[in-house]
Amino acid sequence: MTMADSNFPIDNGASCIPISPEEEKRIVAELIKKSELNLKEGNLYFVISNRWFSKWQRYVGHSVGMLSTDQQSSDGQHADTGHSEIIHRPGPIDNSDIISNQSNCDGNDLDIRQTLEEEKDYVLVPQEVWERLLEWYKGGPALPRKLISQGVGHKQYSIEVYPLSLKVTDARDNSVSIVKLSKKATVSELYELVCKVKGVQQNEACIWDYFNLSKQSLLTASNQTLEDTNFTMGQDILLEISVRTDQSSQSGVHSMGNELALVPLEPPRSSVSIAGGPTLSNGHSTGSGFNLYQGSSESSSLTNMDDKCDVYRGERGGLAGLQNLGNTCFMNSAIQCLVHTPPLVEFFLQDYTDEINMDNPLGMRGELALAFGDLLRKLWSSGRTAIAPRAFKGKLARFAPQFSGYNQHDSQELLAFLLDGLHEDLNRVKQKPYIEMKDSDGRPDEEVAYECWKNHMARNDSLIVDECQGQYKSTLVCPECGKISITFDPFMYLSLPLPSTVTRTMTVTVFYCDGSGLPMPYTVTVLKNGCCRDLCQALGTACCLKSDEMLLLAEVYEHKIYRYLDIPLEPLNSIKDDEHIVAYRLKNVAKKTKLEILHRCLDNVKGGDRKIFGTPLVTYLVEDPHYGANIETYVHRMLAPLRKAHSSTKSHEGKENGFISAGSDEESSTSNSQSEPRDLTLGTREQEGTSCGESSFQLVLTNENCLSCEPIEKAYVIKPGAAIRVFLDWSDKEYELYDASYLRDLPEVHKTGFTVKKTRQEAISLFSCLEAFLTEEPLGPDDMWYCPRCKEHRQATKKLDLWKLPEILVFHLKRFSYSRYLKNKLDTFVNFPIHNLDLTKYVKTKDGQSYVYNLYAISNHYGGLGGGHYTAYAKLIDENKWYHFDDSHVSPVNEAEIKSSAAYVLFYQRVGSKGQMEGETSQVPSGSCRK
Repeated sequence: MTMADSNFPIDNGASCIPISPEEEKRIVAELIKKSELNLKEGNLYFVISNRWFSKWQRYVGHSVGMLSTDQQSSDGQHADTGHSEIIHRPGPIDNSDIISNQSNCDGNDLDIRQTLEEEKDYVLVPQEVWERLLEWYKGGPALPRKLISQGVGHKQYSIEVYPLSLKVTDARDNSVSIVKLSKKATVSELYELVCKVKGVQQNEACIWDYFNLSKQSLLTASNQTLEDTNFTMGQDILLEISVRTDQSSQSGVHSMGNELALVPLEPPRSSVSIAGGPTLSNGHSTGSGFNLYQGSSESSSLTNMDDKCDVYRGERGGLAGLQNLGNTCFMNSAIQCLVHTPPLVEFFLQDYTDEINMDNPLGMRGELALAFGDLLRKLWSSGRTAIAPRAFKGKLARFAPQFSGYNQHDSQELLAFLLDGLHEDLNRVKQKPYIEMKDSDGRPDEEVAYECWKNHMARNDSLIVDECQGQYKSTLVCPECGKISITFDPFMYLSLPLPSTVTRTMTVTVFYCDGSGLPMPYTVTVLKNGCCRDLCQALGTACCLKSDEMLLLAEVYEHKIYRYLDIPLEPLNSIKDDEHIVAYRLKNVAKKTKLEILHRCLDNVKGGDRKIFGTPLVTYLVEDPHYGANIETYVHRMLAPLRKAHSSTKSHEGKENGFISAGSDEESSTSNSQSEPRDLTLGTREQEGTSCGESSFQLVLTNENCLSCEPIEKAYVIKPGAAIRVFLDWSDKEYELYDASYLRDLPEVHKTGFTVKKTRQEAISLFSCLEAFLTEEPLGPDDMWYCPRCKEHRQATKKLDLWKLPEILVFHLKRFSYSRYLKNKLDTFVNFPIHNLDLTKYVKTKDGQSYVYNLYAISNHYGGLGGGHYTAYAKLIDENKWYHFDDSHVSPVNEAEIKSSAAYVLFYQRVGSKGQMEGETSQVPSGSCRK
């Protein structure tokens, strides 16, 4: 049923309570803080459309504890709406854009549309905040949701935005109804709801797990939660009546409150999936004929280790697919890679009950290992019949709530959790001893590495450690005192960066702060995914920067310094093509007080007011204290290159050194009602080369917002601070002496044109990724290291080296990048060897072993962020054949086809003493990286 917006109970008259935006912001912030301190299961939260909520945020100002995605402003964006437009009070709350068209609008049983994302499409607010917003703005409709706790051991609170939806098939007439319950509801509550809807007695009803329209197991009314029954979103259940009863049904009754609801309709099954797999959230696969385990529960065999898994029964084992339960392709891809890892296959196909550690507080009481082992045995004993991993997903959601629900997740994150969880469940160490770590203190690496591995094994000893864990050397160097700290840490996989070969041309104007030259624009080529340090190096080469000089990057916006790009590792993708970037060339001295000089002139349109124009000049003050005379000297020194040869010379017209003379219509206006400052007369000593004996510069001290104005005199003492901002007021005399055109019209970083060609990403090798991983680099400002000698946190340099490699080596290619400014996926093609990957050169320990590996599995990701689709390639080692695992579908694939730009996680097995497998030979490159 399609509903018009008018059907929603929205009151067009907002509250008339006289309250300011600041007061609204303060009240909401306090209520949010209060709710965060009182988290408990059952608390009510309300869903609000982000379209409306973002308007309210703009009205009251940001930083109220919850920010919608649209309003998470960054330094790379101009958040100056307060100066350029008036923000009006939003109208009534309007949730119509997130309401499902198939919702029943009576009461509180409204559904929100599927596939919505939190903080993008909607936000969640505590009940107290909702009530206050409703009091102020009216509108609606109300969309209440309950707070539930998930997980065992490490509980995690979450708001159940989408209750569990189940399709009830009535065996009497095959009619279908939809019931909605919380996943925390019990099976008894399910019986109660279904019987009430169908008008039958509970003692006459039998409800079956009807997954894939096949009887799986009979549900017994109990306190078992629906979360523990392994139900999937949109799954079928079957109602059978043991005794003939009156067929009159009270269809449409749904009086169970907010948590339980009925929609007496059978909506059409969608064929669309976010993840590119089978239908979204309904548990049905695009394939057919997968009616497995009829009349039995999958979970009943989890602890039965006496199951006979005949690997060679009927068809070849290891070729079974995994049904998509609703965006679970990420899980299926990861599982297929693990269940085709030879040591894991050999281990879990045997009796491993003695290896289960039930008492490890860091583990999952052995349940994760049992669930994984049970799934692996089914996959290797079912021929080519696809398996529905419902029981495994149920255990996964129980111990890792972040993977609950039916949203898309990252296969690498799941792999990391599974490997760590399997390790803890199989840990042979029952009581972990306390071990105090010692500093290297200049001892030989071999001694320290052996000590660290021995200490690690004293607490961690499992199949995963035996096969999948290696050791790397980490070296940290303090930039202040030179303290060197060396540690040897274990690893389960290596996350390799993808060095980009895509370049970007950037135009930056260099200003000489010592007055030695005119401003000059330089166009340089840098890596697209580089950082500000790379841009400074390219500019330094272009402008012949001296060893005792440095460049200070800044963005100029509306003739002011909008931000300084003084963090070396600041990503260049934070700089947009239409921005204006300048570089101030300074002496490489200890940074002291920063002096910013902004230019003003009279605005003829607004009589008497002054407007800002041109490009600010920046330098550092070395004198202390700072007098007005000092400021005057610095100003004259920086303007010296702009001096005209003759005072009568008119300002340059047209292009000069890449600049175009600006019109006054491009200059921003600022109102100044302060009295005019006194003239500062500069001596003729500073005016050599001009026909005028003196200049009448007027200098005015201002604040960070450029709102205050205080005249500066020669003897004026300026209070110390991080930065001093000064207005330089231009008069007709200054225009006669100096050419202001050099300060106008900065070129954009990149001028988009029709002739610009799209730069193509070149292929890179796995070796170049590994070498980028092993390259020394400084720690980020958010990852400072505490130096034990300085007793302070330092931005140390870090160097990683491989010390010991495992039998199973996993490479994670970091295709996804996240920053304050954007999220990105790299589709770079990485050329990785399939046979004989020789890493011996990269291993620092001299144990005489050969570290040669063969590829046996790949987890692939297709598409972009927030969705896409995962598949897997896996090799049956004894067959020497590759197969493509795409959820339920399994097909053979040629070895030459497995290399693609979708490769995300690579699985290698070390070549044994029997010799290398036949295939391509991969030599370690000498000198440059192999392409």
